[in-house]
Amino acid sequence: MKAAIVGGGVIGGGWAARFLLNGWDVAVFDPDPEAERKIGEVLTNARRALPAVYDRALPPEGLLSFHADMADAVAGAAWVQESVPETLALKHKVLPAIAAAAPDAIIGSSTSGFKPSELNAGGTAAIVAHPFNPVYLLPLVELVGDPATCTKAAEILRGIGMFPLHIRKEIDAHIADRLLEAVWREALWLVKDGIATTEEIDESIRMGFGIRWAQMGLFETYRIAGGEAGMAHFMAQFGPALAWPWTKLMDVPEFNDELVALIAGQSDAQSGHLSIRGLERLRDDNIVGILRALRRSGSGAGGVITAHEESLPDLGQQDGLPVTMRRPVPVTWTDANGHMNETHYLEAGSLASDRFMAMVGADADYIAAGKSYFTVENHIRYLDEVLAGEMLTVTTQVLAGEGKRLHLLHRLWKDGKRLSATVESLLLHTDLQTRRTSLPDEAVARKLADWAARHAGIEAEGAGRFVGQRP
Repeated sequence: MKAAIVGGGVIGGGWAARFLLNGWDVAVFDPDPEAERKIGEVLTNARRALPAVYDRALPPEGLLSFHADMADAVAGAAWVQESVPETLALKHKVLPAIAAAAPDAIIGSSTSGFKPSELNAGGTAAIVAHPFNPVYLLPLVELVGDPATCTKAAEILRGIGMFPLHIRKEIDAHIADRLLEAVWREALWLVKDGIATTEEIDESIRMGFGIRWAQMGLFETYRIAGGEAGMAHFMAQFGPALAWPWTKLMDVPEFNDELVALIAGQSDAQSGHLSIRGLERLRDDNIVGILRALRRSGSGAGGVITAHEESLPDLGQQDGLPVTMRRPVPVTWTDANGHMNETHYLEAGSLASDRFMAMVGADADYIAAGKSYFTVENHIRYLDEVLAGEMLTVTTQVLAGEGKRLHLLHRLWKDGKRLSATVESLLLHTDLQTRRTSLPDEAVARKLADWAARHAGIEAEGAGRFVGQRP
């Protein structure tokens, strides 16, 4: 599949990275002579960040190309994303040209404020597909426009790991930016009146409600604030505050040079010690951590990542053994020496064991029914260092799978070729009600026996060793 990006700034570059890292070929048109360099830098950050969110490798990257002619860039594209500057006259010039050169493509505009009726005044059929920076990490895309087109667009966007939100009626600035604008206006007054600095305002968000909003949003957060009585109690308790002078929401300070200097100066004092790219990497690392935490519980954006991961292709086999994990090594798995920390070799083995359990039927439903396998012993051999960003592939061999015992040997391969470690694990089947060992269900036992028979003739070099044993 091919996507075309018209306008390669911050948002256009993020779109290019999102499509490219999900296996799409991407063609870029941007008259800026620095576009290729700028998008290359965005891609460097995206390659470092997006794969770290997943426990399964994304599809192989598509082909990236840059074009001097817009018609050439968009020709044959299934999706064209317009991300030119936020000027209606410019969009009225660009959108008809895109439609003429790519008549069968879905045309999405990254506009944060214009409505489809304004965009399509010249007879085009573009929809609003408004993302959030960084596009390659944040899943939300606001869709506004023709319902049938938005439905098709949503299917494509879910396929690249995004969360399409179809807005019921067109409105200036859509949904999210209207909410952000309200907070922004109030923040300007707090700074102007000397009540808080830019840093103090940011601390109030990131240390408190920002984290709550990331996984529950606004209304669900307030519902919990109402206690067991729920939202009704919250509204009864705090509803009168709507009449109190807690905000200057509709009273906007004059946007003059003095206010700009005040905001800019405080922002420089807050973050000026970091370069923009360094600040982006810090932001990306923080978002990855939050998303991985949300992924663990399935809350908020974590549920989107989990659903997308489940749609990724099966990992297949290597050397006659099932591949139970394949993923780039995230920065969070590395230590001060720059290589993968010893604890994460065990984590990789644990994830591989979980994957293999699911393959034989001891999956989430099996565990919910009160049965599982508990690890009782591990032995790890560290054979070669692995660096952040290198692809780690784990294959799993069943050494024994009879009765209560499940004996596995995981091999950890760097770039699929060099053996970097082995993790030997012994697990016992357990009844979660009694917390005692028990026999697995018959269906699980049959699958285990089948795997054990298939692996019986494969050499298990490294198994059965003890700490300190000579090579």
